[in-house]
Amino acid sequence: MYAFTFERPSSTADASKLLTNASAKALAGGQTLLASMKLRLASPETLVDLGNLSELTGICRDGDNIVIGAMTRHADVATNADVLASIPALADLAAHIGDKQVRAMGTIGGSLANNDPAACYPSAVLALNATVHTTQRKIAADDFFQGMFTTALKDGELITAVSFPATRQAAYMKFRQPASRFALIGVFVAKTATGVRVAVTGGGQGVFRHKALEAALASSFTPAAAAAVKIDSAGLSSDMHASADYRANLISVMTQRAVAKAMG
Repeated sequence: MYAFTFERPSSTADASKLLTNASAKALAGGQTLLASMKLRLASPETLVDLGNLSELTGICRDGDNIVIGAMTRHADVATNADVLASIPALADLAAHIGDKQVRAMGTIGGSLANNDPAACYPSAVLALNATVHTTQRKIAADDFFQGMFTTALKDGELITAVSFPATRQAAYMKFRQPASRFALIGVFVAKTATGVRVAVTGGGQGVFRHKALEAALASSFTPAAAAAVKIDSAGLSSDMHASADYRANLISVMTQRAVAKAMG
């Protein structure tokens, strides 16, 4: 590590003010940031610890929506009664992020703000058409994710909560990279009154919707309909863990499994 200033604000307003400094970084669960700092991939001069902001923690109902505070831990999302009852697929996703230590410390807000291209939560936010609440505005899922480690958040803007529409016919399936436990490919499928949304993580520069799969599943919400869609490998990642063609095949397989799971 190296020398930096550590701040622990007592209010969201104070945290936002500290984060207007370009050399400052917000510390949520720390599962990504601290590791990046150790590897010298990130070198903030100031760490702004959000752990003291109780207003950013918790889960509640708001009409037909489930609202999850940005500092809510993965383990709490996985076991919350309201999430289990209204969006069981989201609880299942949270229950299989990383390992027990990661789930005990990692937060939904931290995951979304970091927007790792292989993270699980972005696929849920995009497929469920969630709304990201910040200290300045509300951002629709389709507008929030803008590429690898890039979001619509501005300097000093903090995620405060995420609002998910209740959706019971949904499922998330991922093929894990054994060492990191990140998704080589993860697919979140959701069928709602307004249509079908399919979000893919682990495939490229960031989470994305697969429109061809959405169209096929809107006509017939079955594994066979998903299997009939040819997945183009163009633009998908190719690395030491999997080729682009392999990832394309995984998108098809994981989608079929997710649909079968959503159907019950």
